[in-house]
Amino acid sequence: MVINHWISVNNLTEQRPVCSGSPAIQLPADTLTPEALYSALHSSYPKFYKMDRLCKWAWAGAEYLCSGNTLPYEGYDKNNIAVCLSTSYGCIDVDKKYLDGIAVPSPALFVYTLPNIMLGEICIRHGFKGEQACMVSDTFDAEELFFTVNGLLQRGMGACLCGWVDVFDERYDVCMFWVSKKGAGLKFSPAILQGIYAGRIK
Repeated sequence: MVINHWISVNNLTEQRPVCSGSPAIQLPADTLTPEALYSALHSSYPKFYKMDRLCKWAWAGAEYLCSGNTLPYEGYDKNNIAVCLSTSYGCIDVDKKYLDGIAVPSPALFVYTLPNIMLGEICIRHGFKGEQACMVSDTFDAEELFFTVNGLLQRGMGACLCGWVDVFDERYDVCMFWVSKKGAGLKFSPAILQGIYAGRIK
C-alpha cells in the first residue's frame, strides 16, 4: 500500500504548506484560507461557500488530492473508495454558534453540528460510496489512522482518502492523504504518515 498524494497545511507552526502529486499549485504560506485553496484549484462548486470552516478545509484538501490531469480514482469502482478523517475539535465552532442562536435555530447551521458532515460533503462531490469513518482524538494519531485505513483496504476497499482536519477559532491543521494499493508514492506506514504531518517529509 502506498501514499500516492498528500497535502499538509496549518497555521500552528512556521511550516510552509506541503503538497505532493498533481496538480502543482502555489499555495500562499501566510494568508492561506480554504477559499484561497479553492481559488487556486479553479474550482466551481457554489455550495462550498455555504459550508462551515471544518467542511471547507476538508473539502478543499480532498479537492486538491482528487484534482489534476489524472484523477487518482480513475479506474476504481467508487463503491470501493473509502473516506476516513480524524479531528479533535470537530464542529465545536458551529456548535457554539448554534447554541448562541438556539432561540431561533438555524437549519443552515444545524446541518454542520456533526463533524462527520465533512465526509458527506466530500463523498457527494466525488461520488464516493465506500466505507466512511469519522474519528475523534486529541491529536493527529498516525498509528490509529494507519490501523483503520489498513483495515479498510484489507477488507476490500481499493483506495482511501484519509487524514486529519481540525479547526478551532482561527486555527487550522489539515493533513490529508490518498492511499491505495497501487501506483507510485511513499510506503504507507505510521512513520511516514507522522513524518508528512510533522513536516519532515516534503
